[in-house]
Amino acid sequence: MKTIEIKAQLRKELGKKETKNLRKEENVPCVLYGGEEVVHFYAHRNIFKDLIYTPRVYITKLDIEGKHYMAFLQDIQFHPVTDQPLHIDFVQVFEDKPVTLNIPISVSGESIGIKAGGKLRLKRRTLKVRGSFKDLPDSLDIDISELAIGMSIKVHELDYDKLEILDPQRAMVVAVISSR
Repeated sequence: MKTIEIKAQLRKELGKKETKNLRKEENVPCVLYGGEEVVHFYAHRNIFKDLIYTPRVYITKLDIEGKHYMAFLQDIQFHPVTDQPLHIDFVQVFEDKPVTLNIPISVSGESIGIKAGGKLRLKRRTLKVRGSFKDLPDSLDIDISELAIGMSIKVHELDYDKLEILDPQRAMVVAVISSR
């Protein structure tokens, strides 16, 4: 899994007034959960572009005034009009604790059904999995080469080493349907 390094500063003051001042200076207030204590910090919003506007999942190395943390992006709040990030939540990860995360799906292979005129329907773009952060892949590969028209792949048919899939077992992931 790829990593991104972010340098940030601790927030000295908390509250609406201080948060508003941070946003005026084009900074994004952030919170790091999951450790011994909750860490409030901020960084300039341009630093987060590669982390936010991508379908990939990254391990984030946070450097907050000399202290280093390994974390995943958990949640982002956007401004309703400008789409600028307003607030970002991170979750700290440890080597000995499993992580629950949504990982994107990548489809590979040429389906028999698509060659015969069917259409590919990707019902889920991500799957929720649990595992050690060292074992998490960049994406979950699904081979569709055996799918004919009318066939599908469901969650219970997928199996990945050292990963537990947490989505409902009967949920459809990908299907090949007939065209009109």
